[in-house]
This record gives sequence, C-alpha cells and structure tokens, in this order.
Amino acid sequence: MELKNVVVVEGCRIPFQRSGTGYQDLSAYDLGRLAVKGLMYKTQLSRKDVQCVIMGIVVGDVNTSNIAREIALGAGLDKSVPGYTITMACISSSRAITNAVDLIQTGKANIVIAGGTDTVSDFPIRFQKKLRQKLLGASKYRSLWDYRKLFIGLKFGDILPEIPNITEFSTKLSMGQSCERIAARIGATRQEQDEYACRSHTLALKARKENLLQDEIYPVRVPPKFSTVSEDNGMREDATMEKLCQLKPSFVKKYGTITAGNSSFFTDGASAVLLMDEQTALSLGYKPKAIVRNYIYTGHDPLDELLLGPAFAIPKLLDQAGLSLSNIGVFEIHEAFAAQMVACLKCLASDQFAQNYLGKSSKVGEIPLEKLNPYGGSLSLGHPFGATGGRLVTTAANRLIKENQQFALVAACAAGAMGNAILLERYPKS
Repeated sequence: MELKNVVVVEGCRIPFQRSGTGYQDLSAYDLGRLAVKGLMYKTQLSRKDVQCVIMGIVVGDVNTSNIAREIALGAGLDKSVPGYTITMACISSSRAITNAVDLIQTGKANIVIAGGTDTVSDFPIRFQKKLRQKLLGASKYRSLWDYRKLFIGLKFGDILPEIPNITEFSTKLSMGQSCERIAARIGATRQEQDEYACRSHTLALKARKENLLQDEIYPVRVPPKFSTVSEDNGMREDATMEKLCQLKPSFVKKYGTITAGNSSFFTDGASAVLLMDEQTALSLGYKPKAIVRNYIYTGHDPLDELLLGPAFAIPKLLDQAGLSLSNIGVFEIHEAFAAQMVACLKCLASDQFAQNYLGKSSKVGEIPLEKLNPYGGSLSLGHPFGATGGRLVTTAANRLIKENQQFALVAACAAGAMGNAILLERYPKS
C-alpha cells in the first residue's frame, strides 16, 4: 500500500489560562468544544467534511467518558462524524495527532481533527472506596428505612473525600520528586533551572507583546458574563532571576532545586489541529503548512528516567529519518520542568549518555537555544495536560513558514516515563 502524504492544514487553540482563573466555571468538554469551533471558523471547513475527531485528555470526567464525540457534537459537526478519546498522559494530544496521521496515510480517512483538552479547575474528586461500594449498593434500596444501612460499618474517615494524589502509580513518587532525582543525577543545577525558567517567561512575554502567537489563538467568550479571553495568562513579568532565586524548593525541602517558579503550573485549555491528505487539501483550496514526515513513541524506567523522553525519542526519530540535529531549523519541546529541559539538553550533548543509553559512539549534539521554544513554552504559556501536543505541532508548523525552515522537531515527555517526537517538513510553496 502506498502511504499518502499527511499535511497540517491549520491549528488552533484557545488561550491557556492558569487553573482557577479564566475558565474556572468551564469543563474540559466546554474548552475542547471552543477549540474545535475556533478551528472550524478559522478554516471555514464544512461541518460535513470532517470524517473523524480524536481528542486527548488526562483528567477525565465519567460524564463525558468519550469526550471527543461530545466535543464533535457540541462544536456543531455533522452527527455522522465519529470521535474517540485518547489518554497518554502529557502526550495525549500528540498521540491523537499521530493516530489521525495513521488513518489518513492508510486511506481510512481524508480529513481528521485531532487535539486535546484538559482542566484542573474542575478536578473530579471521589469518595473513599468503602463509601463508593455502599453507594453502589444503594441502588437496590426501596425505602427510607433501607438507607440506614448506608452508614453501618463506616468510620468517619470513610466518608471524607478522596483528595487527588498526583503521583506515579508505579513508583508512588510525584513528578516533582522524580524530577529532583533526575536533576541530582544529571547535574541540572538550581542556577541553570532558574535561568531556563526566566528565559521561558521572558520569551513568552515578548511573544505576547509582539502578537507572535495570535495566529494560533482563538479568543473565546466565557459564560456566564461572556467576558472575552484573548491571551494566555500564565507568563509572569516578575519571573526574574532575582525573584526566582528567592523561592523555596517545593518537593524536597532541604536540598531540593525545583520550585514553583521553575515548574510548569496547573493550566486549563484546549487545542485542535486539522489534518488532511495532501490531494484532498489542495482540491479544497487549502494551502498546507507542513507535512508530517514521521513520529515515534518511547518508554523508559519510571524511577530514573521519568522525564527524559525527548532525550530518547529525538535521536531515534532522527536516525529513522536519516537526519541530524543540524538539519532541524525549528524545535518545539514541552517544558514540564526547567530541570527536565536542562537534563534533556545535557543528555543529548553527552557522549556518556549516547554510549550507555542510546548505543551510539558519540553524543547526539547540542540544540541551539535560538531555535528552541522562542515564544516560550509550557513553563510560561501553560500546560493543559491533554492539549499541549496540539500547541507544539501548531506552533512548529507556523514557525517553519515564518522562519523559512525545512524541518521542525516536536518532542515531549510524559508521565509513565514515556516520550515522543514528531518530524514536520515545511510544505513546498507555503
């Protein structure tokens, strides 16, 4: 079977907001619906032309278990358009996009919308297991007298809510604690971390001031007051080296290096990307931005390599494509923590890492900082877990055109010690 060329036609995201601010009364469904509506408005695509919607999410809600289908319906797409939902931690929307690539390459679809959505402002909170079991049994109660059974055998602690515990299931460590281990082992100092975080916020503020991100952001009106949200609100003007150096460690109190200032923050947001096969896009009059050339996913040791996904995925993808770092003009890499970014960059530039972990004789190379996340990244723009991949791909495709580059590389780490990388090539004549 001859595989079709898959092109990125357009990408769109709603402004990313710190959790508890602009979208505090909205659900992940609301955010995803707004992103897809923005994409449809931006491209003027007929609602009947879409053949599938794939959305990623991490903090799921049982009421919208297949949130992709609900988003498709809520965004006004034709009722015949199927949708399915993916969860792969912080690379969920990356996986949604590459699943769309697979469908289109093999001729199973011609036009697919893929992206992701997440909110931490509406985090589902469960009851304790004993109470959940009791409540399930209550469906068989027939009288008020029966409900007295509900509390028989329960202790006070059993009726308290189960506060979400964001730790790795396999290691029982939080991502911040795991990142501290990596920072100590690889040598990502507090100074380097704060400098990287300061860079991210400075670049994001500059990008916002110069409207460099407006071509990918779809402003939204938020009920109930229908106030307009038009910009990301995560970047901080006070994220200076002087301020960052004063912050205390968040995860390892005595000797830790990771703080609230050099970590990504809880974020609400959504993204959507329109992908087509090349001939369909041209026949509909679209001017594609980029071709999806290849992608890869990797898995690692959750204890010692949790956030090193890009350091593993990037070399493997380059090898498959027959390219080197010097061939890449655009890098968009997810910034979970400044320590994670510093560590990954050090690993790529390390002969020892290449020999011990990649089976290479020498280092992969150094990524020029001027080519890496020049509009800021997850540390400053925000990181809605299920939506970041869509932002990365959209920004990378736009940068290829703005900067007149041939290849872009998108990469990210994810919980569960996974990584991914996607290779884009600028579409000819774009």
